[in-house]
Amino acid sequence: MTILRLLPIVLLAGLAASAHAQGVVSIPNVSLSVGGLLGGPTKSGSQDVSASLQVLALLTVLSIAPALLILTTAFTRIVIILSFVRQALGTQTIPPNQVLVGLAMFLTFFVMAPTYTKINDTAIKPYVAKQIDMNTALDQAQKPLREFMLKNTYESDLKLFVNMRHQHPKTPAEVDFVTLVPSFVISELTTAFIIGFYVFLPFLVIDLVVASGLMSMGMMMMPPTVVALPAKILVFVLANGWATLAAAILAGYR
Repeated sequence: MTILRLLPIVLLAGLAASAHAQGVVSIPNVSLSVGGLLGGPTKSGSQDVSASLQVLALLTVLSIAPALLILTTAFTRIVIILSFVRQALGTQTIPPNQVLVGLAMFLTFFVMAPTYTKINDTAIKPYVAKQIDMNTALDQAQKPLREFMLKNTYESDLKLFVNMRHQHPKTPAEVDFVTLVPSFVISELTTAFIIGFYVFLPFLVIDLVVASGLMSMGMMMMPPTVVALPAKILVFVLANGWATLAAAILAGYR
């Protein structure tokens, strides 16, 4: 799957962008072998220290990889909206968390496909063909990702973090990655909660109608959720809710 092959270079692009002020980015080359001190003397003690630092750097990359995938893509907004839908329906654990996360992940791949295609064309293919080096590939890979994040970040959120870091970029493209990521995440959370509010409204109306009907009939001992749940599921299914929701989520990305 092309998108899955693109994920490593996207992660490396995010790491390279976050450390852009450090100069040239070096990717650790880790090799494991049996022997070392037990098999005989090494060439130098400094090589052992260097190998240990490389292993530590690799473990650090692996530990922050999920955060980069979640916070620099559409995953945050999508999974929150799906969670709001489940809570508004009142079905508690249906659909299960695994289903919601899986659906959010594949919708994220769908949204990010154009961005990953650009990364593949401008960074991965030239690097595999040995037309550019690793540092150039990382620079080329982060540009489409930055473009996607800037398009979906509110200007007010971007200004907030720029002012907090006392930066004065002339254009949004000059904003560094460390400032852009939290701005993008805050914007995604805001958008997700706005959509969640609109998702709750029709189900809230159903709850109010059912509660008022039960009280008018004197059935105060019956929990309104017992009657409201089937009604909400019926309305959601008749409105083709999942397809409509997915279309609205995908249409929200520019």
